[in-house]
Order: sequence, then C-alpha cells, then structure tokens
Amino acid sequence: MLSLSKKLVKSAGIRSLATAQRSMSSAVPDFWKDVEEAPRDPILGVTEKFLADQNPDKMNLGVGAYRDDDGNPVVLQCVREAEKQIMGNKFMEYLPMGGFKEFCDHSIKLAYGDDNSLVKANKIAAVQSLSGTGSCRLMADFMKKFKPGAKVYITVPTWSNHHNIWGDAGVEKETFRYYKPETRGLDFDGMMEDIAAAEGGSFFLLHACAHNPTGVDPTADQWKEVSKLMREKGHFPFFDMAYQGFASGDCVKDAQAIDIFLKDGHMVGCSQSYAKNMGLYGQRIGCFSLTCNSEEEKTAVESQMKRIARATYSNPPLHGALLVSTVLGDPALKALWYDEVKGMADRIIGMRSSLRENLEKVSGDKWQHVTDQIGMFCFTGMTPEQVDAIYEKSIYMTRNGRISMAGVTTKNVERLAKAIIEVTST
Repeated sequence: MLSLSKKLVKSAGIRSLATAQRSMSSAVPDFWKDVEEAPRDPILGVTEKFLADQNPDKMNLGVGAYRDDDGNPVVLQCVREAEKQIMGNKFMEYLPMGGFKEFCDHSIKLAYGDDNSLVKANKIAAVQSLSGTGSCRLMADFMKKFKPGAKVYITVPTWSNHHNIWGDAGVEKETFRYYKPETRGLDFDGMMEDIAAAEGGSFFLLHACAHNPTGVDPTADQWKEVSKLMREKGHFPFFDMAYQGFASGDCVKDAQAIDIFLKDGHMVGCSQSYAKNMGLYGQRIGCFSLTCNSEEEKTAVESQMKRIARATYSNPPLHGALLVSTVLGDPALKALWYDEVKGMADRIIGMRSSLRENLEKVSGDKWQHVTDQIGMFCFTGMTPEQVDAIYEKSIYMTRNGRISMAGVTTKNVERLAKAIIEVTST
C-alpha cells in the first residue's frame, strides 16, 4: 500500500518525495500564529534584572522569600526534624483529591482556632491546595460555578496575581479603595464607602494580615466596623492568609480578622499558605476552606471542592502535607515552630526599625510609615521613575516601590537608606 506522500508523488506528478513533503507542510495551518507574548511578571522580571547585574553588592528586594541576615535562604529546624520523622515511613502513593486529611484538620484549627465551634461541629469544608495561589484559584472556580454573576471586590492595590486568578477563572472583578498614598496608610473611609456601595451579596477578597503589597492592616476596631458593615450588606469575606505568624510573630493575633468576622456570624472562606511561615516555598502546600451551616452542607461543599481540584490537577503533592502535619501534630515541634516563626518576624520588625532610623538620619524627615506597616513588605512611596533610578545603584524592587524587608540586612540597610533618599530627593 502506498504511503500518502508516495501517492502525492504519483498522482500529482511531483518529481521528488522532498517536494511532496514540502507541499504537505505548506498546507498545515499555523494554529498559534496569533498568540502574543505574555507580559513579564512584575516580580520575576525584577529577579531577572538582579541576576544579570554583575555588581557584588547588588540587592534583590523584589521576591517575597525570607532570608537571614547574611542574605541566605533558611530551612527551619522544625522542618528538618519533621523530615527525619517522615523519611522512609510513608509510601509515595497518590493522595485523595482533597489531599491529606490530617493536614487539612490541623490547618483549619490553625486558621479558625482549636476551640472554634465550627471546627468542633465539623462544619468547615477544606481541601489541600497548591499553596496560596492554588487556594485562591479553587475559590475563584468555586465562585464561578456556584455563584455565577457574583462579583469579587479586590483591594487597590493588591498582589498582582489576584487579578490573574479571578480574571482567568471568568469572575467579574471590581476594586475597592484600601491604601491612601497621601498618608501611606489605610484609606478607611474610602474602604467603608466602597463596601457600602457594592451590590449586596458580593464577594470581598481580604488580606487577613500583612497586606501585600502595602503592609498596611486595619486595626482590630476597624476590622470590627468592616465586619459589621459587610454583615449588613450580606457580603461574603474571603481571606487570603499567606502570612499567619509571619506578620507579628503570633499566629493567633495574625488570624484576629477571621475571628472577628466569625463572631459576627459571617460565613467565611480562607486561603492558607505555608510558604512563608514554614519556609516551604517549593513544596506548594496550602489549604482552601469554607465555613458551612451544617455537617451535611459541609459534605456537599467539600465534594464540589474536590471535583474542581480533580479537573484542575487531580491530586495535591504529598511531601509538604506530611511535613506540615508532622510539625503541627507534634507538640514539641509545634512549639519549636512558634519560636522560629517569631524569630523570622522579629528580624523583619527589627530591620524596619533600622531602615526607618537610617532614613530619618540621612533625610531629617519622618519615615514613620516604615514601622507602622507590618509583614514582609514595605510600601516605600517611591514612584516608578524613582525605582528606575535606584536600579542604577544595583538595588532591585518592584516598580510600585514595594521592597521585601527580608532582603534588608544589617550589612546593607545603611546603603539602602542613602540610595532611597538620593533618588527621592532629586
């Protein structure tokens, strides 16, 4: 039987097989000719510039990953101890669609409190996710499927990937005021006005603590006012909690916003990540949870969460779930983790104080917002043009003026402060 290429040669009188093949290839449509190159991620683009710089004193203040005072990555001792315990003790089989149940159980207790009535009554649906990004995407897909037409309201500004996640899930997005550039603090009045103006039953994406990128959080009293207003409007609060314990050094304090909303009778959702607070960046380990009104509702909601996960990535990874559940399930390791996460938080708080001190020493002006803010990031107030100028000094940050305080050390803080003043005073 003649092949298609030989039939072409014979039927069309084409002299050579090569000519026939060229004729065939020219007829193949170019399916991807209209695909445009995606814009570079604003954070990863900073790292690319940093890596290309040959200056030995260069600083990367863009990526949100913890570093010690020598600028080196850190693996927590509690994680090393957990690795020893799980090594060789588990098979490498698939996890269920919802992930490692013991991990999920520990996670909801950490987020909602061991003594929470919803936890005790088994009314919180939860699945293991691919860190915070995966949790948010599961929530976005859940919204699209079960609350079609509902809008999600996102702070101005926010972590840039929030817009990608809900946008790509096909959820209509709106924004609400949050940060006030004039004061470099919270725009509480604007925030409350926008919450009141939103259509009842809307979804609000809230940062539980250490708002990214501004580091500006509402006070407990302000959270109470937000909760009351949102309850009156029938809005649904979804908390992205990527920094529990890492912000203040106290896991309970960092979850206070969720506790306030629960006490006001809200149904809430939560995205947890163990990237920052346990240093498990590469393990992609997180938890997605939704509170429910009954155990039966919890069973139904969780089944649909699993179904979405099944179509998205099928099963979550095993190793990170074992590490987290081992740390949280062992009283000694959990106590060690509390100490270590507080140590990371305290170093960042200390660098905030040192940066402010150096800025004020050089400029003679007040830089109080540096220490008023909390968490990994400091929103300096620098303009994109000023950031471009500081690149020339081999100091790299995102163009909105956000710096990762984890990249600031006792060795570079003075040079950083001088550079900031130089580019902001011209």
